[in-house]
Amino acid sequence: MNNSVLELLCETAHSLFERGYAHGSTGNISVRLGDEVWITPTGHRLGGLTPALLARVDLRGQLLNENRPSKEHPFHTALYRRREEARAIVHLHSTYAVALSCLASFAGEDDLAPLTPYYFMRVAPLAVLPYFKPGSPDLARAIEGFAAAHHSMLLRNHGLICAGATLSEASDRAEELEQTARLHFILRDEGVRPLSPADIEELR
Repeated sequence: MNNSVLELLCETAHSLFERGYAHGSTGNISVRLGDEVWITPTGHRLGGLTPALLARVDLRGQLLNENRPSKEHPFHTALYRRREEARAIVHLHSTYAVALSCLASFAGEDDLAPLTPYYFMRVAPLAVLPYFKPGSPDLARAIEGFAAAHHSMLLRNHGLICAGATLSEASDRAEELEQTARLHFILRDEGVRPLSPADIEELR
């Protein structure tokens, strides 16, 4: 067990909680260590976690310790199986991303303008998935289907998922997606100047 990675997971979870990216016992975070996944436990807020509270499962979701994992653990393991380079996943019910996911007028990524280069560099391309019951096998299958081409996803009426090669990369993506959704609402009634195709090409 790499305890420093687990301590970093708990520190990251606490930081996201303290800064308002998660509330109550919502959201979950995991890291992959070899063929094992360490994930935040069910029914526990992201603030105040310790490595001893984390649940441990294999890549098929079989429990490997006495702690109960988040009910969303099936989509974590599905994403890890599909996206080999992923070593961390952050799933948040952050306010603006959830609000965006609930808009009937939001048809998908094309409706979320690339307002900053950081959205393009850290988040895009964004997959927008239909609504599924949280923790359901259908949700896990849908995420596995999108995972090969997308490290960032928005779940309808639910929240965001971001994966990364490191925990820092996954959490940075999640924060960038939340802040882009926030900008979307702040600027909805304004004349917006998104990045042009030439601006985007320069970032590739």
